[in-house]
Amino acid sequence: MVKPIGASLYVPATHKHLMEVASGTRLAHVRSLIMCTEDAVAERELSYAMFNLSLVLAHMPAASTAERFVRVRNQEVMARVLAMPGADKLTGFVIPKATQYNLAAYCKLVRDTRHVLMPTLETAEVFDDEEMRALRRLIEAPGFRERVLALRIGGNDLLSLLGLRRPRNMTLYRTPLGPVIARLVTTFRPHGFALTAPVFEHLDLPELLNEEVAEDLAYGMVGKTAIHPSQIAAIESHYRVSAGDLRAAAAILHPDSPAVFAMDQSMCEVATHRAWAESTLARSRLFGSHPEQNQLPPTVLNSPH
Repeated sequence: MVKPIGASLYVPATHKHLMEVASGTRLAHVRSLIMCTEDAVAERELSYAMFNLSLVLAHMPAASTAERFVRVRNQEVMARVLAMPGADKLTGFVIPKATQYNLAAYCKLVRDTRHVLMPTLETAEVFDDEEMRALRRLIEAPGFRERVLALRIGGNDLLSLLGLRRPRNMTLYRTPLGPVIARLVTTFRPHGFALTAPVFEHLDLPELLNEEVAEDLAYGMVGKTAIHPSQIAAIESHYRVSAGDLRAAAAILHPDSPAVFAMDQSMCEVATHRAWAESTLARSRLFGSHPEQNQLPPTVLNSPH
């Protein structure tokens, strides 16, 4: 079963409050923090970013309620971070522009550590189904599978390759990336790999953000990148489970449930809905559920049709 992640907050490694955020004294509600040394840091600022990050790793507490990652710029930067005192406090690393050709080198760097990886799919190879199948076969192998926590979809980089920018009047799923994301889901999810959704870059369009997160969940995304703390609550409110879904999931997983039954005017089929039920309960344990409303009792169905 894939693990729900929710909102992952990106923070540039140059940020003046990085220590407080990484230590949990600022934005204590953050569940997943990604300290970025790549796109969020200009080349001229990289030296300071690495210095600031080294101070944070050395002095932040080992215990944390948040999963803490570093988005590295390249393999050299990852090796430098791994050599920093306190690197063992990190959950893992976000790998930029991951392909079947470079991921093995990144994985080799963490071979003797407990760090996990979140490769980012954001290169032209993403548009090639055979390339994605080859990447999947690579990460299915021993030594890779246990390292890959989730695959992140780099929406802005993929749009850039198409000469496009995210529009302000529609979700990402109504752009050329919609079919691409669907293919990534069908390529990786049946084989047990989780996917996280791209950033929503417009901070003044909360209704469109809500619409897109709902679509993220419909596509099976386990998380979404947040570029500002104000987006965290909006994203994670969608990861809370509805009372009806929670009841249905519990009923589907109950050992005494019939093979097929109706609940709230929807068919529940134990054999086909079990994976959904398990992931729904996992989400509810992490993010909670919405208040109970009036529900209809379950009804046994003689036929699913």
